[in-house]
Amino acid sequence: MSTTEHSGLPPEIKLRISTEPVPYRAALEEMEARNRAIASGEARELVWLLEHPPVYTAGTSAAADEMLDPRFEVVEAGRGGRYTYHGPGQRIGYVLVDLSSRGKDVRNFVHSIEGWVIDTLADLGVQSWRAPGRIGIWTRDIDGSEAKIGAIGVRVRRWVTMHGFSVNLAPDLSHFGGIVPCGIAEFGVTSMERLGKPLAPEAFDAALLARAGDFLAALKPCETRR
Repeated sequence: MSTTEHSGLPPEIKLRISTEPVPYRAALEEMEARNRAIASGEARELVWLLEHPPVYTAGTSAAADEMLDPRFEVVEAGRGGRYTYHGPGQRIGYVLVDLSSRGKDVRNFVHSIEGWVIDTLADLGVQSWRAPGRIGIWTRDIDGSEAKIGAIGVRVRRWVTMHGFSVNLAPDLSHFGGIVPCGIAEFGVTSMERLGKPLAPEAFDAALLARAGDFLAALKPCETRR
């Protein structure tokens, strides 16, 4: 694991970049501990970029019939949403910020994370968007259909956020076949690699962090927004 201070983040937010896959349960334990520490003023806010070994995670709205083939460990995540897959080739961003000083607006936080990912992908040559009624980040697949390239799932406790987003750089897309991703059966999933834009995690991280200022600006308290 490595920690980097030179980023587009302000001093009150720590950046952590894990260079080896982090087991999902271990990451969940670390997030919960960090959530408590941030809420009590004992630790800085955190943006954590990482990758997990193959795992299926269940959000609070996960339905049993959407687990089709539990070929990997299934973990109750505690976040909102349904089933999702995490694994090698997928960039995970966990965002732990204190909304008590950033507007106490959970909906705006989710919207801002979506915008952060969408803007980053645009900088990398992939146009993506929000889709009404469908959580996640969507793009045009190689066959012209809409497909999911990123997932969003958050939890807020003590006004401190947990979880965040995942973006498919080059995962094994067949691994998504064990679930109905996010409960949406009629649309597929895609990746940067499938779209002909292979990208190293470090390059994605750099593009993401270049947009960090825009993301944080969107979290300012409502009365200071323009």
